[in-house]
Amino acid sequence: MRRPWIPIILLALLPLSAMANDSSEATAPPVTADSGMLGQAQEVVLRALSFIGVRYKWGGASPDTGFDCSGLIRYVYSQVTGKSLPGNAKEISQVGESIERSELQPGDLVFFNTLRRPFSHVGIYLGESRFVHAPSRGGKVEIVDMSERYWKTRYNGARRLAI
Repeated sequence: MRRPWIPIILLALLPLSAMANDSSEATAPPVTADSGMLGQAQEVVLRALSFIGVRYKWGGASPDTGFDCSGLIRYVYSQVTGKSLPGNAKEISQVGESIERSELQPGDLVFFNTLRRPFSHVGIYLGESRFVHAPSRGGKVEIVDMSERYWKTRYNGARRLAI
């Protein structure tokens, strides 16, 4: 399903400094050892954003039938990396490297206590304190702000996956 409004969202995610170009010639970004990882992290973000509006379904793991939070994460990471992740948010919270909130980068996983138990919800960090997730029954994949009171008080931590 095409979502023509995705480019608008992507522009909103860019810092203003990234859109400014005070040079008349475009220059390619430097290639570093992490460039491949950065590329895959960007692909994770873009892939996740392409599912905005897909309905929530408990146990759902595909855009055709709907997603729950862990189903969205597993699907996106599988599509981008070809690797499988464990079944639920708690199990996914054991994969990868634990990182501090101040170290978050787009593509990292963020975890929340939404069911009165730690690591019961997961989303993909987008930058600027926002993340994409499959909310709950009746909802659709959406972008939310981690600085909102609801999310701020339920934050459990973050993980960076080797992708």
